[in-house]
Amino acid sequence: MRPIRLASNRPPERFYRGGARISAFRGEESSAPREPEDWIGSTTTIRGEGVLGLTTLPDGRLLRDAIAEDPVSWLGTAHAQRWGADVRLLVKLLDAGQRLPVHAHPDDDFAAAHLGCAHGKAEAWYILKGGTVHVGLQQDVASDVLADLVARQDVDALLGLLHEVAVSPGDVVWVPPGELHAIGAGVLLLELQQPEDLSILLEWDGFAVDGPAEGHLGLGFDLALTAVTRRARTPAELAALVQAAPPDGSVFPAAADRYFRLERRPVRDALTIEPGFAIVVVSDGVVELAGERYAAGATVLLPAAAGRIEVRGAAELLVARPPAALGRTAESTGFRPG
Repeated sequence: MRPIRLASNRPPERFYRGGARISAFRGEESSAPREPEDWIGSTTTIRGEGVLGLTTLPDGRLLRDAIAEDPVSWLGTAHAQRWGADVRLLVKLLDAGQRLPVHAHPDDDFAAAHLGCAHGKAEAWYILKGGTVHVGLQQDVASDVLADLVARQDVDALLGLLHEVAVSPGDVVWVPPGELHAIGAGVLLLELQQPEDLSILLEWDGFAVDGPAEGHLGLGFDLALTAVTRRARTPAELAALVQAAPPDGSVFPAAADRYFRLERRPVRDALTIEPGFAIVVVSDGVVELAGERYAAGATVLLPAAAGRIEVRGAAELLVARPPAALGRTAESTGFRPG
């Protein structure tokens, strides 16, 4: 097996606007006005859909089906022994053409108990083009107060509950399950998340979605809002959620490791990527990877069976991986100098 260049995988007619910044980043022609997400190496469908969201390989197979047929070759022995064909990762490029609504995602226990899903939805972002994000409560909020704001669609009050933080390229934002958040207009980011499409929407005015019918995941808001964290974030806690990524190495807080991992790797002549399933995004520069040239905006899928991958050039790579099947200390970080 060899590295696989991945084409864009952009589900159409999403409920919010965006997509032009993804096109510019990838060097593609302008997109439709509601293609704000590129689902990279996806084995996950959009909620309620049969195949929409899934990645198709160059040979015509769905990546989901290929992995199910041979999880060891794609994901590695340790991963397959622990989790089977469950990749446990979804990677996206996201372009907020408008501010996203205030929303949150359920955790594993809630998703299993009430939605019959194998995962909740933790997520984290690596900022490619900066702007403003809203994350975490400024003060505790009572359940009845939150429910009333949602029922009345008091958008100013809902947004005002959250910390507003300016972010720049190279910053990272960790969004644990349950955390209220919204991405500001103009932000382009790389998102790692658990492989589910589960959002509890607290606002919907101006978005192409029927919030009263769909915003609560079919559970009703009385139940859905119990999945939302209502405790305030202190300044120290907020600083742990939003911070600058180190110039080299793991970029997300340790709390994210149980869900997914992201490495920021500068290439200054040569680098070796150790074996293991990974999705590589060339965020800057040009590299030669396994004998093929990749420029900024390219995305590459690395099957575990591809082995060690030699990289040469002058660039920056973002390398996304599932959680370590053997734990953080037992498994290689995935890189060594070339």
